[in-house]
Amino acid sequence: MTSRPARVAMLEQFTADGVQYMFGNPGTVEQGFLDELRGFPDLQYVLALQEAVVVGIADGYARATRRPTLLQLHSGVGLGNGIGMLYQAMRGHAPLVVVVGESGLAYDSMDAQMAADLVGMAKPVTKWATRVVDPNSTLRVLRRAFKVAATPPYGPVLVVLPADVMDAETTEEVVPTSYLTTTSVPDSAGVEQAAALLAGARHPLVIAGDGVHFSGAQPELAEFAETWGAQVWGADWAEVNLSVEHPLYGGQLGHMFGEVSAKVIGAADGVLIVGTYALPEVYPLLDGVFAPGAKVVHLDLDSGAIAKNFPVDLGLLADPKATLPRLTEALRGKLTGERRAEAQGRLARAERQRAEDQAAALAEGAAAAQEPLSAAYFGFELAKQLPADAVLFDEALTSSPGLFRHLPVNRPGHWHQTRGGSLGVGIPGAIGAKLAHPERTVVGFTGDGGSMYTVQGLWTAARYDIAAKFVICNNGRYRLLDLNIEEYWRTQHVDEHAFPEPFDLSDPAIDFVKLAESLRVRALRVEKPEQVAPAITEALAHPGPFLIDLVIGR
Repeated sequence: MTSRPARVAMLEQFTADGVQYMFGNPGTVEQGFLDELRGFPDLQYVLALQEAVVVGIADGYARATRRPTLLQLHSGVGLGNGIGMLYQAMRGHAPLVVVVGESGLAYDSMDAQMAADLVGMAKPVTKWATRVVDPNSTLRVLRRAFKVAATPPYGPVLVVLPADVMDAETTEEVVPTSYLTTTSVPDSAGVEQAAALLAGARHPLVIAGDGVHFSGAQPELAEFAETWGAQVWGADWAEVNLSVEHPLYGGQLGHMFGEVSAKVIGAADGVLIVGTYALPEVYPLLDGVFAPGAKVVHLDLDSGAIAKNFPVDLGLLADPKATLPRLTEALRGKLTGERRAEAQGRLARAERQRAEDQAAALAEGAAAAQEPLSAAYFGFELAKQLPADAVLFDEALTSSPGLFRHLPVNRPGHWHQTRGGSLGVGIPGAIGAKLAHPERTVVGFTGDGGSMYTVQGLWTAARYDIAAKFVICNNGRYRLLDLNIEEYWRTQHVDEHAFPEPFDLSDPAIDFVKLAESLRVRALRVEKPEQVAPAITEALAHPGPFLIDLVIGR
């Protein structure tokens, strides 16, 4: 291989791996390889104005493509600005490859301006973090980074690029990254043991998470649940793992408080956990989650997730898509006639209940036009006009239940929800998803509070004509904090009183229309039910990015 600077060899490696975009915010210590980008027209640099936006766009793109996604941050300050969103990406298992520039190895002893322990900063929010110290190992390290990011459980990795190493010559050869096949299954004895543990349950439960999505095991999960007659509840669930219209979809377990989850789980005498860990609440229970004597089987490709917080009767380190059919077949062979009849009875009752719930939701949506404007009515009207292949990026939080009552989350890859508690992912996430699927309609939902973390992402959408649509559910508050403190008052036996003043966002009021238009994004304010349908029509017909300021809950 011909000698050339490592900064050039790095871009050759990205090209060999088919990388289409580098999302970033430039800095002086990265100027060498950024200047070389002019020689790599197939690798487009997508500029954002703040590092949280950079990571948020990359996160949306990675989740929409399920491929390793490249982004560039700048030294200690840039990485620091992106840490919150990297935590979001880690919790969402987004396969990000983050390259961060620094001034150089020669300056390690100097405590220079912007110097920091970048690897140490990144370790808590990445699967792997490292630093290139030899130009002849640059490509080897980058290939490892791409491989680690794309190996289940997916997640972000970080590679620090000292400028003097990047300027040094290397003859390292460019070869495409080698990825792993992870389609593994347990032996027949393990499958039979799992089926035997679960077959006797009269109150079965499945707890599922995004490992199902990453495995592509949605049909297999549905078949297993139908065979067992078990409701499926989500934990650490931000993708479509089972259609919400499936009769056995139960809902999401508690995000905030373990007591909420325990009310569902404690009623089960047999539990299959698949593609998640137990349990990811902010305030989880420390014990007493499973009923005494309940049989618990845990299936996942992530060895760290199995029995992470609570003991289980059997853990199976295996691919859900390949293993669930085997487990379903084994379960059929072990169900007695009585248990089989009970399972089919539970499925039939769930089907009747689902039909009743859908009819009620339709009637409610039609009546909502007579009431003050709500997120539910907006969702009802949007569902009438939205193309079938639309992609929805959901950070609406407290408005999500109303919105998605009429926008059924039933197609894998067409709905992504916020993860990790980092506000601000809605706008950049939708931008990334639109870049991944330029032929589809993409709508990002956020709140007025969340939007202000990353509203400058609208500038990126305008600069590159990324025609995502954005909806800000504007209630003038951090409404989620209202709900959480009400639960806190109940657990602490505190009488209800006025919400804390910092939860209020109404003074001064934010003019989202003017803000969007100052960033060259068309926008409308919607305050009344009769304004909803025309605003949606205009937004969907507009050829570029478009924002709707949806004023609700006032």
